[in-house]
Amino acid sequence: MPRRTTPARVMIVEDSAVVRRLLTHIVAGDPRLTVAAAVASAEEAIAAIPSVRPDVISMDIRLPGIDGLEATRRIMADHPTPIVVISASIDRGELGNSMDALRAGALSVVEKPVGLADAAYVQVAAEIRTQLAIMSEVAVVRRRMREPALSPPVMPPRTRAPRVLLVAASTGGPPALARLFAALPADFPLPILLVQHMGAGFMQGFANWLGSVVPQQVELARHGDLPRPGTIHVAPGDSHLTIGRAGTMTVSTDPPVGGQRPSATRLIESGATALDGAALAIVLTGMGDDGGAGVQTLLAAGGSAVAEDATTAVVYGMPAAAQRAGALSLPLGMIGPHVRRIVERRA
Repeated sequence: MPRRTTPARVMIVEDSAVVRRLLTHIVAGDPRLTVAAAVASAEEAIAAIPSVRPDVISMDIRLPGIDGLEATRRIMADHPTPIVVISASIDRGELGNSMDALRAGALSVVEKPVGLADAAYVQVAAEIRTQLAIMSEVAVVRRRMREPALSPPVMPPRTRAPRVLLVAASTGGPPALARLFAALPADFPLPILLVQHMGAGFMQGFANWLGSVVPQQVELARHGDLPRPGTIHVAPGDSHLTIGRAGTMTVSTDPPVGGQRPSATRLIESGATALDGAALAIVLTGMGDDGGAGVQTLLAAGGSAVAEDATTAVVYGMPAAAQRAGALSLPLGMIGPHVRRIVERRA
């Protein structure tokens, strides 16, 4: 896909005049972006989209009248446009709605800026600019194509029976994860370790939300704990998650790998080094190539790996890297059944 040669047109939807001005200032400070419109309500945004034709929308969740969640649903149904949700990470109710907005079609969630004097302002502003610029390049559609009918894949005989499921996702991850885990039973016999790229302040709320929409137990991983079958252990914010030879989880703040902490590559590599390849890795939608090197290491150790196919991935970056490393490529709807077959064969 050719990269944009003109600044991306941003529509800001925010009811607070103070925050709206702050977001306008943040967007105006990036040559990749330009403010096409700044409105105070979802109703104004929905009415203006046909004439403004934004490349990306900055969406507040807590709005008067139609809230950001319902606005996301309507926009994705009638005028599909990349949406970045701006959320107060400490507000549990708002974060839950933000996660639901991702299921409705929004692409990512970033932290709402507090003010120019806030200690985290520079970091938060940079993340907002980066997400808006990157998401403006994502092609979204009203209705995804029907997933192709493929023959059920067979696990190669040389792969080791997995003792743990290692899952990684980034942009577009929450709804994909919800669908994947919903296809697995509540009493899934393997522990699940998960890396989801998301701001550190969102991770507890993300774990709470995921636990409310999937049949398994969900919790933030704790250093030194044994992972439990049927439980999804989520990497805490800004921390690597790996599994050790004793079978316990390690949570660390070692340097980022490829710019990522938590790192999908670190997680998946640990399945090769600590479990001698007795792991199954799944790499879902996401930007960049995190996880690809880990998949290569895991496969060399006799493990197995699956990458989400381009027909269903919101962003085909991480899955493409995993597929190039040797992972089996499957549409999202086929990954859960494939995992069940592998586990049943193991039993």
